[in-house]
Amino acid sequence: MNFTTELRDIARNLWWTWQPDVISIFRDIDPVLWRQVNHNPVAFLSEISPETLEQRALELASESRISYIFYRLREYLEHGKSWVGIASSPLHANPVAYFSAEFGLHESIPIYSGGLGILAGDHLKSASDLGVPLIGIGLLYAQGYFNQYLNSSGWQEESYFETKIAHLPLECVLDATGKPRILFIETRSNRIAFRMWLAHVGRARLLLLDSDVQENSSYDRALVARLYGGDANVRIRQEMLLGIGGMRALSALGIKPSVLHLNEGHSTFAILEMARQEMVIDEIDFNEALYRVGHRTVFTTHTPVEAGHDRFDSALIEQMLGPMREAFRISPHEFMALGRINPDNENEHFCMTVLGLKTAQRSNGVSALHEKVTRRMWHALWKNRSENEVPIGHITNGVHVASWLSPPMHQFYDRCLGPEWESRMSLPETWTPIGSINDSELWEAIQIAKARMISYVHRQVYAQETRKDGASELLDITMKRLDPEILTVGFARRFTTYKRADLILYDDRMLERLITDANRPIQLIFSGKAHPKDDPAKKLIQRIYHMSRDSRFLCRIVFIEDYNINVARHLLQGIDLWLNTPRRPSEASGSSGMKAVFNGTLNCSVLDGWWAEAYNGHNGFAIGGGGQHSNPVVQDKRDAEDLYRVLEEEVIPLYYNRDASGIPRGWLTRIKGAIQSLAWRFNADRMVMEYAQKCYLPCVGFGQFPQENHVYRV
Repeated sequence: MNFTTELRDIARNLWWTWQPDVISIFRDIDPVLWRQVNHNPVAFLSEISPETLEQRALELASESRISYIFYRLREYLEHGKSWVGIASSPLHANPVAYFSAEFGLHESIPIYSGGLGILAGDHLKSASDLGVPLIGIGLLYAQGYFNQYLNSSGWQEESYFETKIAHLPLECVLDATGKPRILFIETRSNRIAFRMWLAHVGRARLLLLDSDVQENSSYDRALVARLYGGDANVRIRQEMLLGIGGMRALSALGIKPSVLHLNEGHSTFAILEMARQEMVIDEIDFNEALYRVGHRTVFTTHTPVEAGHDRFDSALIEQMLGPMREAFRISPHEFMALGRINPDNENEHFCMTVLGLKTAQRSNGVSALHEKVTRRMWHALWKNRSENEVPIGHITNGVHVASWLSPPMHQFYDRCLGPEWESRMSLPETWTPIGSINDSELWEAIQIAKARMISYVHRQVYAQETRKDGASELLDITMKRLDPEILTVGFARRFTTYKRADLILYDDRMLERLITDANRPIQLIFSGKAHPKDDPAKKLIQRIYHMSRDSRFLCRIVFIEDYNINVARHLLQGIDLWLNTPRRPSEASGSSGMKAVFNGTLNCSVLDGWWAEAYNGHNGFAIGGGGQHSNPVVQDKRDAEDLYRVLEEEVIPLYYNRDASGIPRGWLTRIKGAIQSLAWRFNADRMVMEYAQKCYLPCVGFGQFPQENHVYRV
């Protein structure tokens, strides 16, 4: 086997997305092409001629590097260490089926929009590393979410693209004749046809479905073209394809999952399809089938915001799921009751989250605070219990460290934590050596990563300004916008009003004082997308854009367009202070701040989501004391004032207080404290192990659930 063939095999397994040495091979061969193809090795290899590839590999002496990586991948797949052990043998025979409407694995695979998808991608990667048998089920969005750009007035505009599926590491599932295998979902009016694609994510697998097949009408062919687009009719059909279609796809592949893990309410129709299959196989009634399926189902809810839970009226439910209801031999009222808080309220819509909470053996939020918020939010489902007895627990999110870690910090950890530290990252003692490490070494790693980030931001801003203004005067100062010596504050995430991206802009006079301080200034980097229909969030972006052009802030406030995994990775690896300002308690978790920790970045956050359980007074900074005023206007004012106080009295002095060698000893002490107290807890390995121990293995009869749900019966 030659190295070209080896490279192609490496490119077809998404294991490469968390292997910096693999990425560096492609980048070294042709940096310009690598950037042009959005860091996609399959597209890269299709664009470069074999002769050029061979010549460049020889010039760089890369043949041995490629072979070494190829055999590392083989070893990982065939003989990789497994945390799970002998007790998980039922999972090896029948894996966990992990359903999610989006998966954020890499920027070159645009089937994600934000935190939910990134979490799902990190879950798959850690399951692979740990050897947890798991297959993800999602949808293949040909046009992804959208590309964002700001027009000359700063208003977000969207453009859509057509993904070249041939350039993705996917294998179409074929029938006996070599054609795509087609499956169907029945509705009252038609059948929705779909096909299946398989991707390999290390040792895990990802099954993606799409409806762009000739058996469908043009309407249904475009059904999953875009993520989170369309009206209720589009949404319910997408969710039928995900849940019902996903279960039928697994069955067609001969996979009978031992556990269903439903990541948010979008996929809860999977429960009903699995129950239907149980009825057919074992000749049992619907109640018994639902009971059996419920005992093998884990449901994770991610949003404490009411609008984030999908609801459909009874007419639409009957139109789309009437054939399934008839197969259950239950009435329309009984079917609607599955998704209603009050089964007797004929005006109540069918809620996907309610279906999950009523049915699943184990339901959980994604942080300790989110558990409390979720129990209160859905208390009406268990009227005879106190709020503390509502059977909803929590497993706090974590992040896949290797996917987000800067190369300088990775090298730093390799030196100070010893070999194979990544396999021991969930143990507190693994991080003990951080406390005694030389400050200069840590500061150097952080500064190298920051310089790289600043350089990246300059390139992005230059490209943005060129598109908008051509040879405008702003281009002359683009490369002077950010100074690596200045305290750099970052806010990058999905833009929606409750996240309050503009909280730091609350008082522009105060902000001007902080930004223009002659001795201790700050600079701000923003990035994020607003949903195409969310005009209030678009106005937040527009406000930031105009302030970035205000003469007072021209070189100190930057907005990076088209937020995606690549932008997030660059910013997280070089920002000094990661800002998070949600209106408490609206943030379920907020895992971007966890990624920041591993890169030596300190968090400054409202005590919401994960930070409410992570902050100890010495490992970052807290905005407010965790209070919640009944008037959001008052709360915003209170939080803004406290944010300015924390910046002026705590953050800025600590960052700029340097010793004779120019090193901020106090700042580094806090970074070390953050890494030691948080790194072992907020990684995805710990999260997946917790799901396996508390949820997956109990579902197949090993151990007990800490909380037992009463499975709903019609």
